[in-house]
Order: sequence, then C-alpha cells, then structure tokens
Amino acid sequence: MYPLIKSITVIMTIILFSTTYLFTQEMDEKVKLINIAGKQRMLSQRIAKDYLYVHKNIAMSKTERELKHSLKSFFKSHKLLTEVIKDEEISNLLNFVELSSNDFNQTINRPFSLDNAQLVLDLSESMLEGSQYVVDSLKSSIKVEESKVIEIVGKQRMLAQRIAKYYIAYQTGIKDANTVRSMKQSVSEFDKNLNILLINKENTPLISEKINQVNKLWKIVHKFYNNIEKGGLPLIVFNTTDKITKKMNEITQLYLDIHK
Repeated sequence: MYPLIKSITVIMTIILFSTTYLFTQEMDEKVKLINIAGKQRMLSQRIAKDYLYVHKNIAMSKTERELKHSLKSFFKSHKLLTEVIKDEEISNLLNFVELSSNDFNQTINRPFSLDNAQLVLDLSESMLEGSQYVVDSLKSSIKVEESKVIEIVGKQRMLAQRIAKYYIAYQTGIKDANTVRSMKQSVSEFDKNLNILLINKENTPLISEKINQVNKLWKIVHKFYNNIEKGGLPLIVFNTTDKITKKMNEITQLYLDIHK
C-alpha cells in the first residue's frame, strides 16, 4: 500500500509542478506582450514627432533615419502581436490600429501641409489609443504586481516622445489649445510616474541608478517642455526626450529581467 501512496504523491507533485511551470510561463509571456504593446504606444508618438521634425528641417539625417526605423519596428511588432494574441476583442483593436497605421504611412508620403500634419497627429492618437487598449486588456488578464510597474515605466517611453511631438507640432504651426494642454498633461503625468518609480520597493541598485539619472535630467529639462509657447529649443527637446526614452527602455528591460 505504501509504495502506491508514494507513487501517487510523486505523480501529484509532478502534475502540480508542471501546472505551476506552465502558468508561470504563460504569465511571463503576457508580461512580455505588455512590454511590446507598450512600446507600440511610444512608436505611435515617435513617428509623428519625427515626421514633423523632418519637415521643420531639424536634424534631418537623424530624424529621417529614426522615422524609417520606427515605422519598421512598429509594423514588425504589430505583426507579432496579431500572430500571438487570439482574443477576438483585442484582435479587432489591433485591426483598427493597422488601418490607422496604414493611413499614417500614406499621409507622410504626401506633400507636407498643415492639414496633413494635423492628420498625422490625429492618426498617431488613434494608434496610441488602440495600443493602450491592448495594454490594458493584457493587464486585466494577468492581475499581478509586476505588470503594473512594467506598464508604468513603459508608459514613460511614450510620454517622453509625446512631449516632443506636441512641442514640435506647436512650432510647426498647430498652435491650438489642445496642443498646449496635451503637452502639459504629458509633462505632469511623466512627473507623477517618475515619482512612483523612484520609491518602488523592487528597485535594484542598478535600476535606482538609472532612474536617478533620468530624474536628474528631468529636473532641468521639464521646464523647457512646459514653455511650449515660447519655443526656440527644438533640438534640445528632441535629444533629451530621446535620451529619456532610451533610459526608460533600459529600465523596463531591467524590471522584466527581475521577473524571469
């Protein structure tokens, strides 16, 4: 009798281990998908920003190269998301994002005008909204603590590019109240999220070091961003927001590594 009980115990242990392993593996994959979908939010803002910088003839070689690379990355990641995600509601949103991104691709190849520039802004907002929906849907299916901090730090990448997008949009001639309001809201949200990350209990010494580097830069440059009506610093805004985005991308990966 004892050998039978022992065998049953071994079998149950194997089943429990296998189930736990598969569940953990599935969670890890979903967290990675949150990061990919989160990066799509950033790219939706970066490509619009780059388009406007190109047509303002600012840092042409860099902005043209970045625009080309960002578009390629956006469509590559979109293809991955559509292949992996089978949820019907999320798939429908991804189809909408694809339509908006295709319209965006067509618009940036037309002759530049303020109407086309406004359309690019509108399409980037649609792409952002759709990508945010995908992130939120994936988050709700996980409901674990690590997804929250990854989503927050990932969103910082987007906000940095969004700040630059609205800054250059205003300098391009789109000087309505929405441009100023969207810029200042983005600055405020970035600042709020940065304060959350600074005190996050999961921070390793390396993560804390990198967040403090961003914070040190942010304390200087956020004043330039809020001074959108004054303008005059498009290159500084471009370079600093790109630097912040790069740092936030590194920090996102470090958080992902913690939960491998």
